[in-house]
Order: sequence, then structure tokens, then C-alpha cells
Amino acid sequence: MSSTIFSLDIGTRSVVGTILEEINGNYEVLDLITMEHKERSMIDGQIHNILTVAEVIKNIKEQLEQKHGPLKQVSVAAAGRALLTEEGIFSVDLTKEKIASVEDMNRLELAAVQAAQQTLMQKEKQQEHNDYYCVGYSVLHYLLDDQKIGNLIDQTGTNATIHVIATFLPQVVVESLLSALQHAELEMTALTLEPIAAIHVLVPPSMRKLNIALVDIGAGTSDIAIADNGTITAYGMVPLAGDEVTDALSQEYLVDFPIAEKVKRQLSTEETVELEDILGFSQTFPVSEVCMRIESTIHHIAESIGKEIMRLNHGEAPKAVILVGGGSLTPNLSLMLSQALNLPEMRVGIRGLEALSGVTVSKDLGQSPELVTPIGIAIAAKNAPLYYMTVTVNEQKVRLFELKEMTVGDALIAANFSIEQMYGKPGRGMTITFNGQTLAIPGEIGRPSVIHVNGERANIKQTIKNGDRIEIEAGANGKNAAPTIGTLVDDLAPIQVKINEQTIALKPQIMINGEAVNPDTLVKDRDKVEVTANTSLEQALKQWHGKKDAPSFSLTVDRKMMRVKKWEAAYYLKDVAIRQTYHLQDQDHVVIKTPPLPTIEELALELEMPFAEKAQVLFNGQTVQIEKPRFTVYQNGEIASPSSQIQPNDVIEFVSIANQPIIFSDIFAFTTYELPTNTSGHYQLLRNGNPIQLNEPIFQGDRLEIKF
Repeated sequence: MSSTIFSLDIGTRSVVGTILEEINGNYEVLDLITMEHKERSMIDGQIHNILTVAEVIKNIKEQLEQKHGPLKQVSVAAAGRALLTEEGIFSVDLTKEKIASVEDMNRLELAAVQAAQQTLMQKEKQQEHNDYYCVGYSVLHYLLDDQKIGNLIDQTGTNATIHVIATFLPQVVVESLLSALQHAELEMTALTLEPIAAIHVLVPPSMRKLNIALVDIGAGTSDIAIADNGTITAYGMVPLAGDEVTDALSQEYLVDFPIAEKVKRQLSTEETVELEDILGFSQTFPVSEVCMRIESTIHHIAESIGKEIMRLNHGEAPKAVILVGGGSLTPNLSLMLSQALNLPEMRVGIRGLEALSGVTVSKDLGQSPELVTPIGIAIAAKNAPLYYMTVTVNEQKVRLFELKEMTVGDALIAANFSIEQMYGKPGRGMTITFNGQTLAIPGEIGRPSVIHVNGERANIKQTIKNGDRIEIEAGANGKNAAPTIGTLVDDLAPIQVKINEQTIALKPQIMINGEAVNPDTLVKDRDKVEVTANTSLEQALKQWHGKKDAPSFSLTVDRKMMRVKKWEAAYYLKDVAIRQTYHLQDQDHVVIKTPPLPTIEELALELEMPFAEKAQVLFNGQTVQIEKPRFTVYQNGEIASPSSQIQPNDVIEFVSIANQPIIFSDIFAFTTYELPTNTSGHYQLLRNGNPIQLNEPIFQGDRLEIKF
């Protein structure tokens, strides 16, 4: 079964019309007509004068119709030079938002694409996003804190950046093509892109897994397409091509442009060229000399193409470069390009019609590489045409240029839905001082958006088709940080302890800026928070004191308050004495043991002020205990005996009676001594064998005698 295909390659310098016949998957080129524009109707792939371009198309159509009958439908290509590439960068603060999933990565990539789109709009002075179709993008690199890294998921750092290169097709390019065809009474049946057309016929799918660059060098521009991993990853254009060489010849030899163009074409086929300059002088030059004089121009073209290939291919040279188009025949261009890319010379090659598999071309048409793209357009438009598709995004109709497998993300970009809206911004954080340490408290993480395609949950990488209904709910911003003390401290529950038989709950002490608060109190930015675990025995005793008198021993002595620790209570935990600074644990049981109450006499001894002066002596061979009171003691205003017990908080007053030592005569108060009746009236007082008077002091352990 056979069918006829009519295609047009509408270029900057000329229009090429091709008639192909398909027979069971093979193609035969039946006819090919090239016609140059009469004026500069095309500039860099964009139709600037629709009527004059339509006139050229109509002329080609009529010539072909004379041989092949009426032509009503045609396949065309949007020029690769019309594609616009732009780099986009998007950064995210990792201290506020962590990249936790592939979905997060996809969102950031699309945000970078939108940044590229915004940059492109500013450069091209356009106002609407839908003036461009995004036909593809690839990631140049990821950065973590300004250092390249392979993947950003779950990385820890300060800042993450995604750098992409995106390709856009202006809508006006497609619309102007349709208008020119309409004026020529033709209907567009299929549309492709020139780089796709060339790759489609020269690089089969099995070869597209290799990293290959295809360069279509025409008159005004050099169009670039990069293939890798089975698909076309990037497009680009360099505004340098065959016309640059023609201009260099025109300037070097003072000839007008048509003559220079003729000479340029002879450089690849002749050994000498003859030309006549604007002064009428004719000269013949060796091709080698001519090539040498325009070498700098060729080198400049090669360097420019090489830099763009490296940019589109993530900074690396591809495995190989295929050159097509009339400009690829420029002498030494392929060699200079291999040097610019640091590739072996054999890795950069020119391919013509002989490289087309399954295509038969009449010998009359030649094998020039400039015919690859026109023939490729017909085949690619047949086998890999581009279509429009229409979807709705939140009830808004969006038209997409189906250059590749379209995704939800493509539809969101076309609908001017800000990718940044997909995830809410994190809430505002705060900084506080917690127990002397600076503590940063982040705000709540924003809620991600929810996407549905035809009522079912989806993500931004999900593929879509014509007529799909996309609904997206924008992400919600996170709440500002507003913690309570209870959310900052893991455990604020009180512990339960016992003192004797009373249960006491010990709660932590919470202070904000010096004021006591409860666990439900909100913390504010710059607050100074102190949380103390008040589990000491001292704190427990303060609460226990509320129910019972304090187990301390205080009293007033001679109008002075004093504590006597000797008679205060002692604290025992499992029969081990503890101090009031001891920190209790939950369910501890403290027992208070109180010593017996002291007497007045014991108090006097504790204060080192004996209640009475004492001396034990030996009197006439008998032991005598002498006690001579020094004070009269008042207890709570009443005279007390030495044996009287003292209660806590008593008022004790010691009133001095005398300050004289114990003398010999004091002994008679503590004995029943009587003077003998059978003695004379003379006697002698002895202390330790020595004479003594009645009013002289005696001391502990003295031996006293009375001799007559």
C-alpha cells in the first residue's frame, strides 16, 4: 500500500518542497524543488512577511502540482532556530523546608522551569506566559550550599539550588506558519520540529540511547538537538552559519553577496575559484588560499557551536556529533568543531542522503546534506507528528503543544499556576533562651497541594492526555511558632512523695522572664524560660509545712532568735539520713524523726553557760558535790527549774545571780557537819594540807579538812 506525502521546509534563505511516496514503510523521494525568498521574509526561523512567504509556497505548490496533481495538505516543521532555550535557577532554604521525596524534587524542578520562563519573557519583552510552549527541560545540576551534588533528597545543609535548562517554542511561530499555509490554500496535516526531523531520519531509536548531538547548519543559524537516554533532551541555536562565511568572503575579496555565496559553494567541490570584484577585476584563487583567509570566521563558528553543545549537554562533550545542512560543507568546520569539543576527528561527521535508511533518492537530486532536513520533515511529520491537546486546570482551558509526553507539571506551567503555591510557606519561627541556652523553634511546615486528574489523586509527573480535567488545591502556609511550656518540655507531670503519712505532689517550677507561670502559658519570641525540677526535700517540706508545724527547733534566748539544730528533726529515706538538698524520686517515702525535748539545764550547757557552777571535793574524808547557781531562768515569763522541758518557740531568759567562785564556806550548805563538843575552841582549815580561810576559793578535786 502506498501514499504520497507533501512537505515543506520553510527556511531563512529558501523554501524546499518535497514529494515522497511511502510504500510499506519505505520512502522514495519523487520530487524536490528549492526556491529562495525574494526578500528577507524570514528572520531566524520566524515569518516576518506572511504574504511573501505564502507566495513562494504557492509557487512551489503549483510547480509540483503540474507533475503530481492537486496538493491540498502539507506537512511542515517549525524551525529549530525558533526554539528558545533559557536557564532557570530555583533555591530553597533547607533550614525551613527539607526535600524529603521525589515529589519535592519535581516541584522544585518545575519552579526552576518557571524561573527560566520568567527570564525569557523579560528578554523577549512578552507579557503572557502562554506566549510560549515549554517543549522540554533537563536538569543541569543540583547544588547543596553552592557545591554540586547528585541528589538533594534528605540532604542536610543551609541552601539547596536546582539549575535547569528549558526549551520554549513561541506560539507566534506556529500561528504564522498556519497563516502562510492558509494564504497558499494549503491545510497543515502534520507539524514537527526541524531538529526532530533530522534526528528522526539519521538517528534511529536504538542510537538515541547514546549521547549524540545533531547540528543542522543552515544559512542564518545552526540548530542543535541533543539525544540521550532514548529521547531528545535539549534544543539550542547559534546565530552563526553559512551566511557568516559568505559575508567573510564578500569582505575579503570585495564581491557582492550572490557572488560570494557562489564561491562558498565551490569551496567544497573545486580546487580553484574565479571571481570578479566590485571594481570589475577578475581573479583566480586556489581554494586552499581562500580557506586560509576565512579560517578565523570558520573557527569562530565552530567555537560558538561547541560552547552551545557543551551548555546544552550539562557541561560535557557528547559521544559524537552529526552535521547536516548546507553549512556543514564549510571547509574544515567539522575538524575545528572536534577540536572545540576535544573529541577525536572521527567522532564529528557530515551525513547526507546516503545515511538515510529506507529512503530512495533520485540521482538527479544529489546527496547533499542540506536535503536531509527537508526529507526528514516529511518522514517525521508522518511518523512522529506533533499535536495540540486541551486540558482544564481548575476550570481554566489550557492548550498544550504536544511535543513530548505531557505531564501535570506542563499543564500547570501553561496555566500560569505558580509552582511555589504547591507547597505552603513554613510559619515564622522564634528564638528563646531556655535554661540559659539559645533555642530556635521553627514554624509549622506548610501543607502540600492536592492534585486530582479526572477525580483521582495524582502528582505533577503524571502523564495527561487530551480532555483531562486537572484540579489542584494550593498548599496552605504553616502556622507561626506558638509553643506552650508543655510542648517544649517532654515531662512536666509532678512526682508523688510521702512525708510521714502525708502525700505531696512536687511540680516543676516554671519561670518566664522572672515570673512564675503554668505549663499552658504561651511562649513568645525572645522570652527567657527557666524550668526547674523542684524535687528537693526542702521543696517537699515547704508544702508539708502547710499542714503541720515546722520540724525545726527555734526559740528566743535573752531576746535573740536562735535555731538549735541539735534538737531539730532528722529526715530518713529507707533508714538512711538525708539532707534537705536531697532530690527525691517518684514514690519516695521520707520519715521525720524528732529527738526528745531538751531541759533548761541542757540548753545552758549547749550555750556554754552552765546553769550552776559545780565542784566535787573530799571533805574530812567524805565526797561532797557542791553546786552554786549562777542564773535565775525564766521560761515564757515564769521561773523555771533546770529540769523544765523546753518547747519550740519558747522564750528563755537567763538572769545572773552572782559571779563569785565557790569558797570554803559553801561546803556547809551541802553537808550536815557539826562542830565537835569535846574540843577546845581552836581549829584549823586545810586545803590539800595547806591552811586556808573560809572565804578563799576551792576547786574540783580539792581535799578539805577542819582540825581542832
